[in-house]
Amino acid sequence: MSLYTDYLTEIETRKGQGLHPKPIEDGALVAELIAQIEDAGNEYRSDSLNFFIYNTLPGTTSAAGVKATFLKKIILGEAVVPEIAPAFAFELLSHMKGGPSVEALLDLALGEDAAIAQQAAEVLKTQVFLYDADMARLDAAFKAGNAVAKGILESYARAEFFTKLPEIEDEIKVVTYIAAEGDISTDLLSPGNQAHSRSDRELHGQCMISPEAQAEIRALQQQHPDKRVMLIAEKGTMGVGSSRMSGVNNVALWTGRQASPYVPFVNIAPVVAGTNGISPIFATTVDVTGGIGINLKNWVRKTGEDGKPILNNDGNPILEQKYSVETGTVLTIDAKNRTLRDESGKELVDVAAAFTPQKVEFMKAGGSYAIVFGKKLQTFAAETLGIEPTPVFAPNKEISHEGQGLTAVEKIFNRNAVGVTPGKVLHAGSDARVRVNIVGSQDTTGLMTAQELEAMAATTISPLVDGAYQSGCHTASVWDKKAQANIPKLMAFMNNFGLITARDPKGVYHAMTDVIHKVLNDITVDDWAIIIGGDSHTRMSKGVAFGADSGTVALALATGEATMPIPESVKVTFKGSMQPHMDFRDVVHATQAQMLQQCGENVFQGRVIEVHIGTLLADQAFTFTDWTAEMKAKASICVSQDETLIESLEIAKSRIQIMIDKGMENEARTLHGLIDKADRRIAEIRSGEKPALAPDANAKYFAEVVVDLDLIDEPMIADPDVNNADVSKRYTHDTIRPISHYGGQKKVDLGFVGSCMVHKGDVKIVAQMLKNLEKAQGKVEFKAPLVVAAPTYNIIDELKAEGDWDILQKYSGFEFDDLFPKSTARTEYENILYLERPGCNLCMGNQEKAEKGDTVLATSTRLFQGRVVEDAAEKKGESLLASTPVVVLSAILGRTPSAEEYKAAVEGIDLTRFSPPLEKPEATRSVHF
Repeated sequence: MSLYTDYLTEIETRKGQGLHPKPIEDGALVAELIAQIEDAGNEYRSDSLNFFIYNTLPGTTSAAGVKATFLKKIILGEAVVPEIAPAFAFELLSHMKGGPSVEALLDLALGEDAAIAQQAAEVLKTQVFLYDADMARLDAAFKAGNAVAKGILESYARAEFFTKLPEIEDEIKVVTYIAAEGDISTDLLSPGNQAHSRSDRELHGQCMISPEAQAEIRALQQQHPDKRVMLIAEKGTMGVGSSRMSGVNNVALWTGRQASPYVPFVNIAPVVAGTNGISPIFATTVDVTGGIGINLKNWVRKTGEDGKPILNNDGNPILEQKYSVETGTVLTIDAKNRTLRDESGKELVDVAAAFTPQKVEFMKAGGSYAIVFGKKLQTFAAETLGIEPTPVFAPNKEISHEGQGLTAVEKIFNRNAVGVTPGKVLHAGSDARVRVNIVGSQDTTGLMTAQELEAMAATTISPLVDGAYQSGCHTASVWDKKAQANIPKLMAFMNNFGLITARDPKGVYHAMTDVIHKVLNDITVDDWAIIIGGDSHTRMSKGVAFGADSGTVALALATGEATMPIPESVKVTFKGSMQPHMDFRDVVHATQAQMLQQCGENVFQGRVIEVHIGTLLADQAFTFTDWTAEMKAKASICVSQDETLIESLEIAKSRIQIMIDKGMENEARTLHGLIDKADRRIAEIRSGEKPALAPDANAKYFAEVVVDLDLIDEPMIADPDVNNADVSKRYTHDTIRPISHYGGQKKVDLGFVGSCMVHKGDVKIVAQMLKNLEKAQGKVEFKAPLVVAAPTYNIIDELKAEGDWDILQKYSGFEFDDLFPKSTARTEYENILYLERPGCNLCMGNQEKAEKGDTVLATSTRLFQGRVVEDAAEKKGESLLASTPVVVLSAILGRTPSAEEYKAAVEGIDLTRFSPPLEKPEATRSVHF
């Protein structure tokens, strides 16, 4: 059987799924296509020609390499294909986005045939995805006196690759489609349980919202062929939760436009909107595609004569509709005047934030990547020619307030800024191009990141990046056929690209499935670092971390840079004393509740939360920063004390050394470099040369929140409130309730201790509770299943050494075995303790889930509909979030405990302790560390 006949078999299979032929990435298959194209009498010639032209993936895929080589032969006259004239071959090369295509174009442009060289040069002038090796060739040719090279460089210095593109339309007609009421999680657009298909864009597109919704969108497009469909989160925020480039890809697939006629299923320029706008991480993802994200503000709070919001019986503000965006409403986006208008021309809302000069550039260029690479290319060309680059791009907004101090995030951005006016100090609102120190890629978006790297023709990690890690945690629960097909391929690509990988393609070390955020938290060894990770929970307790889409991760890996505005900050401090029976997770929940009480609205949304954590070590502080993703914050920064930071860095060093000892180091000695960097940072702190990061006393904040620990007297639970009469109030993280609200009566069907929200201390708490209950009752019986998934293998090793794993094993009815991992996802649970493989487990929702309709009490972060538990026909699934001791006790009781039962159960147990930082820190650290 040839590769081509195998491909035909796959095509027939896909036809049965209603799918087109899968785009080709294998160079060997393209070589067979070429052989059949050159054979005039071949029965497959016509189809092979079609696949070659329209169905071969661009970038650095092996398929692109073979295609570019053959197109070059056609241009040189070494091969003749009547259907592909040299001019058409040049056009095809121009759509291949760098890598082999740029290499071929440079060969032609710097070759001896003057006519061909000039044609190749004209195509090269439209390209932006050039890398160091490509630029070096142009530089050398220019210095050797090559006129063609000089012409290309002059064009680049004028940024003609951008200026000659069509301007965006002054007016964009849209027709509305309400995807859902309330906050729309990216799970609705790209469900976690379909993560395996994300790199197959057409197949994955079938999972967006529902088949019925897809049909309704198609019907709107047929009724309004001259308009774009605008996807809306009515009474909510669009794109909360995970970043999900796949979600934006799906929206673009159904409502956007094709990026290139020669690249199937890659669409760009979607239009999305929300009553409360677009979540920060999702907005960045929309920018990647050159899309538009609009804050509709179509529902506002009803106010009384005193100007204060009028509340309903539940204490929630009553909303009034300013204007309707019901499905099928025709609107006009006036891009020139930056307003949204109805059919009569009436202005509805100012949308200037969606049309900043930078965003307009992304729209014009078809996405933010082209702008990032274009600016770099222009700078290179101008420097090579010894001239100033032509002012083309919107200047970075540089906001500086004389006499005003810097917040912690402003300090980090100023330290890492690139291309700033010399001597200029930047404050919030400034646009900044910054160096990225640490990058993380996770396994369910990693395949897309690999695709993005191939598409932008990147072949190796930027030397600017201190360290990067590819995880295997999101697919840790079940080693099924999908994982077996995807993960080894991903690990091989990323390992070759220069990342530290959880799985060794050569099989030298044991496959790790440690939760990515925990690993990134360890390999971040500088509190002044900027971290980019392919997950919304990239929220480190050292430095400032931004969760990002797979494309932004790819860009950071390839260039070592990111571009974003400096966010505003909200300062969070603490007062009072933490009760001995409370866990730090309750402080996290209380922060959200007290913030809403103090501010009346979520002031965290879209901003950086600067939490003055002081004496809490990095692992425990991460519980707070991790949660900030659910507060819709842009990021979070921990302001720590010197000795605490030093101890956290020492712990990080020891864990990096464990990675080295396991054989995870690469040829670049990345891990050794991180240990050296940690040592230098510790020395700076100890010498007083550079203390732990802290804001200036006269820094300016958007708001300041003071959390009163004295008010936290019982465990707090984040409730999805699935039956709230107001749909927009369901599945948000704003409903925080004390445990007494449930009166010890709420049935719990499953407990889950795991995800990135827990640390070693949490698993020790499980062990301690089992020991205490066994001592008091003789044995422990579970009235509901309890699933425990430690975040890392290190935790399990340490628990075994300290004697805690024994009690967990004693009561477990299932314990993971890496030699024989599960091959199918569990669909039913017994009332036992399950010790699962380290990783995300139920929190991810792509493999394991609770039984439909269950009420789950979990330590995780995800309470969105269908994520941890799907609805049953007769009952909605609920995912309530609480501290570890509450979850454990609820699984044992089969219900939520009363406050008294809880206090009795945790008496004498070492919970995660915390007290506000003092001038002289006291010993407030948990005994677990």
